[in-house]
Amino acid sequence: MKALFIGGTGTISMGIIRRLSGDPLWEVYLLNRGNRKADVPEGIHQITADINNESEVAEKLKGMTFDVVSDFIAFTADAVERDYRLFKDNTRQYIFISSASAYNKPAAGYVITEGTTLANPYWEYSRNKIACEEFLMDKYRKEGFPVTIVRPSHTYDERNIPLGVHGNKGFYQVIKRMQEGKKVLIQGDGSSLWALTFNSDFAIGFTGLMGNRHAIGEAFQITGDEILTWDQIYQTIADALGVELRACHVATDFLCRVGESRGYDYTGSLKGDKSVSVVFDNSKLKRLVPQMTTNIPFHKGVRIALDHVLSHPEEYEEDPDFDAFCDQVINALDSAADSLS
Repeated sequence: MKALFIGGTGTISMGIIRRLSGDPLWEVYLLNRGNRKADVPEGIHQITADINNESEVAEKLKGMTFDVVSDFIAFTADAVERDYRLFKDNTRQYIFISSASAYNKPAAGYVITEGTTLANPYWEYSRNKIACEEFLMDKYRKEGFPVTIVRPSHTYDERNIPLGVHGNKGFYQVIKRMQEGKKVLIQGDGSSLWALTFNSDFAIGFTGLMGNRHAIGEAFQITGDEILTWDQIYQTIADALGVELRACHVATDFLCRVGESRGYDYTGSLKGDKSVSVVFDNSKLKRLVPQMTTNIPFHKGVRIALDHVLSHPEEYEEDPDFDAFCDQVINALDSAADSLS
């Protein structure tokens, strides 16, 4: 069986191609600009092209058919419309990577199923994913276009530490603050519930849907079973670092307001996603992929990630602007508390 992955070297997709590498059942092709060829496992066929150049891609794929096509870098409706034109006649299954952030915020209940309403007034990213889903499902209903929709939540790998509040350069400065004994910002009171999934666990669910006829025309959320509070997530990181967690809990609305002037989209990433308690019901996925489970719980996954991060500091960039922002927020809250004491 032949699979084509567009992109293919990100957090989610890398876990999948590693799982498929060496699998005699699958012949895997990657279509991307070739910027991370060194990270690609042996045995994976690479097609160098820019998916945004539709005519170039059509020429390079001329005469090829696939059992599965999945685009890991389609974020807007025009991207999936392009994919529909390219692959409507030469794939048996098109898997769209949507997002669990597309679910209504806040939903009527914290237990999320695939039937939970899709609506996110806080985050354009999520609304764009909803528009993609709507286009593809319309093509399925009217023409039988063989789409499967997957909705990941917070998936991470050895290159990433999952956090709630960080700057535009990512998580690294928060880790530095922990190591330096500084307070770190945690949205809300730290008690909201969250699901984290290591990418190799996500890959189990995803590959179980590949080529599965029962997955056509359906949506599946793919997350691990472990549920943690944000305080537990940060405490687990601190434990792995061998440091004391010094938490500063900050109201989400406050972070959204003060962060906006600094270019931090906390309205989208927090109100539209991470500040809302969610517990995912994965029973639909497990009926098709019964082997899906959490093999790497967070206390193990974060150590895998920290081993890589701390041994490869050259891959990460410090963020003095975010560091100063954290200090200003903490000082402002302390001053407000002192003035009212």
